[in-house]
Amino acid sequence: MPLPQRLRNSKIQKESATSVPDSVKHCVFVPLWHKVKITIALYFILLISFAFIFTTCKNRKRGEEIITPSFSTYKSEKTGNVTPPAKEETYYGLLTPVEVCVIFNRLGVSYNNTILNPTTNSDLYLSTSKAAINTGIYGADFGYLKLFGLGQEVINYMLTIREMSNKLGIPDELLTGPIRQVQKDMADIDTVTTLMRNAYNAIEDHLRQSGRESTAGLMLMGGWVEAMFIATQLLYNPENPDPEVVEKISEQKYTLNSLLSFMKNYYDDPVVVYYTKKLRYLKSFFDTFEIYFEKGDLEIDTTRQVLLSSGSKMTITVDTLNRIREYILRLRTEMATP
Repeated sequence: MPLPQRLRNSKIQKESATSVPDSVKHCVFVPLWHKVKITIALYFILLISFAFIFTTCKNRKRGEEIITPSFSTYKSEKTGNVTPPAKEETYYGLLTPVEVCVIFNRLGVSYNNTILNPTTNSDLYLSTSKAAINTGIYGADFGYLKLFGLGQEVINYMLTIREMSNKLGIPDELLTGPIRQVQKDMADIDTVTTLMRNAYNAIEDHLRQSGRESTAGLMLMGGWVEAMFIATQLLYNPENPDPEVVEKISEQKYTLNSLLSFMKNYYDDPVVVYYTKKLRYLKSFFDTFEIYFEKGDLEIDTTRQVLLSSGSKMTITVDTLNRIREYILRLRTEMATP
């Protein structure tokens, strides 16, 4: 799990646009007085190179970096509202497939079940890795559907999740309780969400205790990719991007870092290695932009793995957003295809 130091390394704790740029941090001055005989020509080449690097770094002093965000969710000061804006939560740790749909909160996502992974596909996932990945995908689909209330469709996905978990050797009783409560219409949405979140935590614990941590990693990955797929397909509008939607997509760079850190521990599984390479390629898009917070606005709750801020400024471009959207589509299609 990410520690505060990792957060600093990931630049999550940037509080102003005056942070020291990477170009300064990465400047390396190599002594020229090694006991090596070099020619006079080479000596002058090195001196010129040294002077160029020094001058470049010197010109980029602290406070001189000019940030031009492409998107911002900070409220305009012209509104005249003297009440401090409420701070919203951003999770940077790993979430269960049910919880990961928290990125849809407050965004008014529309109902569209046609983009979800059909429950009829469940019988076609024969390998353990496919079963694990799509257990996560179906979990995120459930998390999306429950936003629109409890009904037969929600029950169908819960039954499918139980079926998929059975393929992974998960005890049936872990999901029996939540399903029975929904079928008897004795639970509200929040209660069912809690029950399903606990069920996924129990599944993950069972996999860990049985020495199948990599399977748990694939399940978490499937849930995250599906949530990103729903967000980029239903919420993101390439023609007129909503800054709040852009913010939620951009913030997923933190969770992606956490997911990669988790999965790198299980390189003995060739499927983990395969998908880790794909996630690293996806990360290359997220690495092209930064997220900045106004000074004094950012709070970090390391216990709950939550960032608290009233907004953010992002240097992400529409082109990068489209690239992320396109690659997520390709990745999710591959994962969900039997």
